[in-house]
Amino acid sequence: MTRARISTVLICALIALTPLALKADVKEDQKSHVQFAGALGKVVNFFGGKKAREGVISTVAVKGDRKATLTEDTGQIIDLAEEKIYDLDMKHRTYKVTTFAELRQQMEDARKRAEAQEQKAGAREEKEEKAAPDKNEKQVDIDFDIKKTGETRTINGFETHEVVMTITVREKGKTLEEAGGMVLTSDMWMTPKIPAMKEVLDFDQRYARQLVGPVVAGASPEMMAQAMAMYPHMKDAMARMRSEDGKMDGTPVLTTVTMDGVKSREQIEEEQKNQTSSDDSSSVSKGLGGFLAKRLAKKKAESSNDNQSNARATFMTITNEVLKVTPSVTAADVSVPEGFKLK
Repeated sequence: MTRARISTVLICALIALTPLALKADVKEDQKSHVQFAGALGKVVNFFGGKKAREGVISTVAVKGDRKATLTEDTGQIIDLAEEKIYDLDMKHRTYKVTTFAELRQQMEDARKRAEAQEQKAGAREEKEEKAAPDKNEKQVDIDFDIKKTGETRTINGFETHEVVMTITVREKGKTLEEAGGMVLTSDMWMTPKIPAMKEVLDFDQRYARQLVGPVVAGASPEMMAQAMAMYPHMKDAMARMRSEDGKMDGTPVLTTVTMDGVKSREQIEEEQKNQTSSDDSSSVSKGLGGFLAKRLAKKKAESSNDNQSNARATFMTITNEVLKVTPSVTAADVSVPEGFKLK
């Protein structure tokens, strides 16, 4: 699948179907960065280069049914009325067009490939879940907590205060430690509400409803499909976060979202058991002299501690920073530049 830059949406998934209307135009300069951990992160960094590792500075403009996102090398225009996405190559002055229908198909194809890869990887629990007729058979509870820390900072000229939102997704009737699950933490530095900034959020919500799929700034459909296949609770956490974002009193200037996968007690015990079996096998082949016995005992203790600390691991981090806001947009700001040729 072509690796297209499909959006600069902060995070959108399963938005409520309440109609929203755009009332004004707005332009903002922002810096966004999506970081994946593990093998997926290595692939993203390899293909994405410096910008994938350090983030991308972009200008976002919203006018009516159009949203344009421009960086030094690339650009994208989303037209909700046409249901089309225009991807711009700023260096070669060319563009290509993708319809929402084509993008939905790309995301579905990517999801199927991601599931197939997970099955081949041989994770026993993953295989059992995917073999089940209903992937959502296990009901989940979502715990929500929001706190004002009392900390204040001046960011890009905005006076802000810190608000931390924590969303926990776990199996219904069980604790997070018992059954595992997922924890989403959104660390937001809020400034008094900037009315024009609501237009960007409203547009992103409309886009999410029409596209019917989760999208993240800087992440292709293939990356998101891979992450969704590995962490099924991700969709639930994102949906809750988006619903709560609209209730916030103020505008976030700097937001850092971390997503942690949490292993169940059974998974941790199984890993410890496997590690113990491996150590025992090693001890038989090498013999248990006094010095070696001490080393093996120390190794087991360290392994046990590692298993406990690795029960929770961050698999995705998303950072978005507002650099400047301008409540003025022209038609040219959200149009394909003159002289660009269809690729």
